[in-house]
Amino acid sequence: MTGYLLRRAAGALAVLLVLSIVVYATFYIAPGDPARLACGPRCNPEQIAQVRAQLSLGDPVYVQYWHFLQGIVAGHDYSTGTAVLHCDAPCFGLSYQNNQQVTDMLIERLPATASLAVGAMAVALLLGTATGLLSALRRGGITERVLTWLTLAGTATPVFISGLGLLMLFCAYLAWLPFPTYVPLTDDPEQWAWNMLLPWAALGLLESAKYARLMRSSTLETLAEDHIRTFRAYGVAERKLVTRHALRGAVAPVVALSAADFGSMFGGAVLTEMMFGLPGIGALLVHATTTLDLPVVVAVVMVTGTAVVVANIVADVLYAAADRRVALR
Repeated sequence: MTGYLLRRAAGALAVLLVLSIVVYATFYIAPGDPARLACGPRCNPEQIAQVRAQLSLGDPVYVQYWHFLQGIVAGHDYSTGTAVLHCDAPCFGLSYQNNQQVTDMLIERLPATASLAVGAMAVALLLGTATGLLSALRRGGITERVLTWLTLAGTATPVFISGLGLLMLFCAYLAWLPFPTYVPLTDDPEQWAWNMLLPWAALGLLESAKYARLMRSSTLETLAEDHIRTFRAYGVAERKLVTRHALRGAVAPVVALSAADFGSMFGGAVLTEMMFGLPGIGALLVHATTTLDLPVVVAVVMVTGTAVVVANIVADVLYAAADRRVALR
């Protein structure tokens, strides 16, 4: 297992290095002038030249990339014209719009995105695994047909449709819940939970359909294995057979996929954040893209990519823990 973890960690570092090269080349070496974007449309050539010198854009490309990596790992010093501003690692630079450290902007937005990702994943796992397991155990009956159609409908329904339907039903028609307004967990945990219920449900329902289909197929595959048939031939009760022997093998792919999906939620839940007004990383990315705030875009892409890579490592470890044969490959 130790060797397996070391191999996965080395592979993750290589992937992150390649990601940093691609991101830097895409946003900083592509056609365009970062100095003009950072300075603004009203800057004269002298001001643009000053900004270019402050950003070290006159250095060779490999030197600029090295400074980019150095800032992420060890921080960087930026000259604002009147003072030198130190940016602690991980440092992604200063925003072109407000001259604020991008890292501080990400830290400010991270709790909202983390709240959405954790809650939506919990809803997706609970609902998806229960639905998939019930559909597999009721194979061939009316219950399986109904659940199969529901999961297909859930997969085909965009999040803005399900979110709008939940808002109209629970906020406008039934008036059971207030229209969501993000409240930090540290300020009021009860209001935080009440205002996050609909975003969790909108994104969780969409994801649960995928887990339901995976859980159903995985359960049917596990129940058809030889050792399960042997236990059944010896008279082991069906409930005990499922809960003690079949469930662990069936749920392993679901756990592995959920760990990988959790990382992608940090940057992929843009529509949900925009619809419910959540001040998260996805909404920050949309705003930075429309204003061409390159440091913010680069930072969000790097953070999201890192989250996906780390989540995939966690998924591999969880799968290896469930199936010891994986760790030996």
